[in-house]
Amino acid sequence: SLPVPRRHTPYFGQPDYRIYELNKRLQQRTEDSDNLWWDAFATEFFEDDASLTLAFCLEDGPKRYTIGRTLIPRYFRSIFEGGVTELYYNMKHPKESFHNTSITLDCDQCTMITHHGKPLFTKVCTEGRLILEFTFDDLMRIKSWHFAVRTHRELIPRSVVVGMHSQQDTSMLDQLSKNITRQGITNSTLNYLRLCVILEPMQELMSRHKAYALSPRDCLKTTLFQKWQRMVAPPGKRGTNFIAL
Repeated sequence: SLPVPRRHTPYFGQPDYRIYELNKRLQQRTEDSDNLWWDAFATEFFEDDASLTLAFCLEDGPKRYTIGRTLIPRYFRSIFEGGVTELYYNMKHPKESFHNTSITLDCDQCTMITHHGKPLFTKVCTEGRLILEFTFDDLMRIKSWHFAVRTHRELIPRSVVVGMHSQQDTSMLDQLSKNITRQGITNSTLNYLRLCVILEPMQELMSRHKAYALSPRDCLKTTLFQKWQRMVAPPGKRGTNFIAL
């Protein structure tokens, strides 16, 4: 069944409960969950102008990816496409701060836990700092999601390791010694984030094309002209939208 995009009961000031709801919704995912399911999931938990940022360090240096609202559903879906069967977030001692129009949840001890079914059951614990900004209203949707990964652990049941030793299966033991993720992130998600570097700048062009029925060339010219106008605008007026004729 599709997630319900609007809740009937307001949850003022309970951001930790919203994460509980998000975890619960992710548990309801099935192999048949399609794009409509993931779009409804994102609509329920993320604002229309939300952004999601992941920061982590790979062998070739630190990485930082930021994606907009339209790409968020596919991000969560990519995790499961990478062999994950279960995903949830565990927070210890989160701190809340209230602002006029938003609530910030800052958790320095957040663990993203994923269960992988192949090649063998593996539990991956990805630890880091999660900072969430929620709207301060009855929907309490996420405006900003920022997860900075510090470290990760990949856990295999002891019985599996003992069984491999008793069978003296050296090839499987060698396979067990290799990580199935990179900093807790699957290859499918990494590939998607790299693709988003190309897709994200195109979102403005596509939305402009849909809204104004301009040709691709005119969309590009208008977008570049407005970006130039914002760059040369005096301080204090840079938030103003200009119309290119």
